[in-house]
Amino acid sequence: MTNEETPNRPLEGTEGGGRPRRSFEMDPSGQLTNREPDRANRQFLNYAFYKLDPAFRRLEKDERAAASDDLRQVVQRWSERDDFIMRTYSLVGIRGDCDFMFWRISNDVACFQDMQAEINATAIGGYLTMPYSYLSLQKRSQYVNRIEGSGHGLEILPGQGKYLFVYPFVKTRAWYSLTPHARQGMMDEHINAASPFKGVRLNTSYSYGIDDQEFVVAFDSDYPQEFVDLVGRLRHTEASLYTQRDVPAFTCSKTDIDGILRQLGV
Repeated sequence: MTNEETPNRPLEGTEGGGRPRRSFEMDPSGQLTNREPDRANRQFLNYAFYKLDPAFRRLEKDERAAASDDLRQVVQRWSERDDFIMRTYSLVGIRGDCDFMFWRISNDVACFQDMQAEINATAIGGYLTMPYSYLSLQKRSQYVNRIEGSGHGLEILPGQGKYLFVYPFVKTRAWYSLTPHARQGMMDEHINAASPFKGVRLNTSYSYGIDDQEFVVAFDSDYPQEFVDLVGRLRHTEASLYTQRDVPAFTCSKTDIDGILRQLGV
């Protein structure tokens, strides 16, 4: 599948006379130049997948309705915050090990903890498990500013498609031992292979040291069939040889919290 170094547009500039000029980082790790750490305010992303215990559906109707409303209020309250972005997705009928997913984005990891604490305090929270949760960091903004002031607050606007295809991603150690020129050559092929698939938008975030995976990749699209063809084509690129892990893979259907609760039968 696609890896961490695929941008949203080709890595090209233009020299005098219109000749394409390749641009890439000669010291990606910063080791040779002893680059200073970057403490700039950046976006953290959390993909939290939940599973509802079927025992909840055996409760009395009034009890289920009250508990479901508590969760609805938590989601609505956090969705309205200016320092927080949230998208909700259903996996009901798509996967057996999780029912819905919250895509949460904030400059402060503590926001994810605070929201989860509120969910845990609800009656329905006692019937929810979280089989998967992925934490990552947006290295550079690729989206529209939401909060006034460049470089301040959130700069990502996710979830524009009907579907979000999410998976954790790990490269082999051999990938990091390649020269920048070798990696760039493979990525040029990779980018070229993906370029016809205009209906699929890529969101890549980084997890080095803060979670088990190295990246989380999320493809936003209205067309599942186009995404299947894209992934199939990328399997034939040389960069794919350096994929160590790209599962589990999740197909998430964009659904508001009321729709999720209806699908759960609560």
